[in-house]
Amino acid sequence: MESMTVHAMYVAQQVCPKAPPGATGPTNEITSYVLWGVIVVFGLAVVIGLGAVVAGRAFGMIHASKIGVLSLVVVFVGAIAYLVL
Repeated sequence: MESMTVHAMYVAQQVCPKAPPGATGPTNEITSYVLWGVIVVFGLAVVIGLGAVVAGRAFGMIHASKIGVLSLVVVFVGAIAYLVL
């Protein structure tokens, strides 16, 4: 049994996980679209958060204003985490 395990580990070490030839271009393109999509979502979240703050102040809805500020804080923390990771 031990020799089978050693043989299986040897075979597994011989397999190199590489992308097939020509796959790096489409993979990079898909990754860049996803990254730009995340940046757009961050921008929309900032606009919505600012809109909630302004609407809360303008119409006297203090809860909407608080939620807008909280959403802005969460978006900025998420953006910092996005840049760090």
